[in-house]
Amino acid sequence: MFRKILLATSVVLFSASVWAGPQCTDAPQDQWQDADAFQAKLKDDGYQIKKFKTTKGNCYEIYGHDKDGSKVEIYFNPVDGKIVKIEKD
Repeated sequence: MFRKILLATSVVLFSASVWAGPQCTDAPQDQWQDADAFQAKLKDDGYQIKKFKTTKGNCYEIYGHDKDGSKVEIYFNPVDGKIVKIEKD
């Protein structure tokens, strides 16, 4: 019985870590770029933003399309604006 509980707990914990996004920064939010200005810059760079949010890992995350029209999900460090993780379809 204990073995089944341990196995189930391990599966749940592993699944949660797989779905968790990256950790982008530990910097306080007063050091982050303004979210509206950041989005405007991305749009100027050719991104089409469908959804923009701040994640639990302190990232700016967008869902949308890049300048080539590819569907993307991108995590940015909100302090320096660098891409931390990108997923393309």
